[in-house]
Amino acid sequence: MKVALVYDRVNKWGGAERVLLALHEMFPEAPLYTSVYDEKRAPWAKVFPHVYHSFLQNIPILKNYHELLGWLTPFAYETFNFDDYDVVISVTSEAAKGIITKPTTKHICYCLTPTRYLWSGYEEYLHNLPRTLAWIPLYKLISQPFLRYAKVWDRFAAQRPDVIISISTAVKDRIKKYYGRDSEIIFPPVEIEKFQIPNFPPAPWLRRVGKFQKNSKKQISNIKQKDYYLIVSRLVPYKKIDLAIEAFNELGLPLVIVGIGSEEARLKGMAKKNIIFRGLVSDEELISLYKGSKALIFPQEEDFGITAVEAQAAGCPVIAYKKGGATDSVIDSKTGIFFEEQTKESLIKAVKYYDCSKHRSIQPQNCVKNAQRFSKERFKKEFIKLVEKNIDGQLQ
Repeated sequence: MKVALVYDRVNKWGGAERVLLALHEMFPEAPLYTSVYDEKRAPWAKVFPHVYHSFLQNIPILKNYHELLGWLTPFAYETFNFDDYDVVISVTSEAAKGIITKPTTKHICYCLTPTRYLWSGYEEYLHNLPRTLAWIPLYKLISQPFLRYAKVWDRFAAQRPDVIISISTAVKDRIKKYYGRDSEIIFPPVEIEKFQIPNFPPAPWLRRVGKFQKNSKKQISNIKQKDYYLIVSRLVPYKKIDLAIEAFNELGLPLVIVGIGSEEARLKGMAKKNIIFRGLVSDEELISLYKGSKALIFPQEEDFGITAVEAQAAGCPVIAYKKGGATDSVIDSKTGIFFEEQTKESLIKAVKYYDCSKHRSIQPQNCVKNAQRFSKERFKKEFIKLVEKNIDGQLQ
């Protein structure tokens, strides 16, 4: 059986890329098709036997600034020919689901979310335009015809897959709402084993004074194990890291933030001396940070949210906004607690409750056990079962 994989853009690393690598382990001979491919920014893709890109690759700036000609992306996916394949698996949060296959080729779509800037994140997109678009005069006005066309095409393209898989209950609901289709949930794979190394040593820097504010003398020192809260996230608007900073500015409790992004300078400018930015860290240091923290702060609404599972795999509880993927991965009062509103006040109330109530019911072993539900092996088993069911036979 010949299988092909399709993905929106191969130019970064994140949760979707982990899904692709798990699929590669299952179908090692399957090539990868994409709109643009940047080998330098996506070295992980070298494991695929071949990466086929669209005509957009011939416009170099689109490798990393795809927003500039987003209206061409649908055409790019429609130009691929999959006549030689029995099964095509698209992994997408945008246009890759719009590929065209013949009736004898089964198209299975692993939908990360309906195209966010067209549907669930439409208003936020218009208010927080990418830097590559924000400089264009009257962009919000002149983009309206494209966005209207894009919505029509996106809804139409979502009818092309034979089967749609959603990554969470929240995404399943969105697929039904925006595309009018039912889907089956298969949670993304998380490499939980590496976060369960016993007696992993604490990060050395925790015993040192660390500067964290550019052009500032603010410092934080003497951070102890189980004395700080943690955020692991890209520093971009929808992650709501500013909300957490405002809350911890008021609480005065130690907060460690791991990650980089477009909001980094602004967020550092907001932070008081109890907040430290670590930037990018190694896997070893990340494991130490998870294991040493009181709880992971998860203020955003995610489609799934792999960091919430990673934290639990390391025995770290999660304080999460009660919406999106966290409602699937966090068990209230057993592996974490929820706050109801995406406001500073609601988060402060949740942290105070957690900090003062001495949550004896939230034990590390409960978090680790819960994380097992999201293992890579579980993902592979469920995905193979679904593929076999839809091709009416055993995979060869």
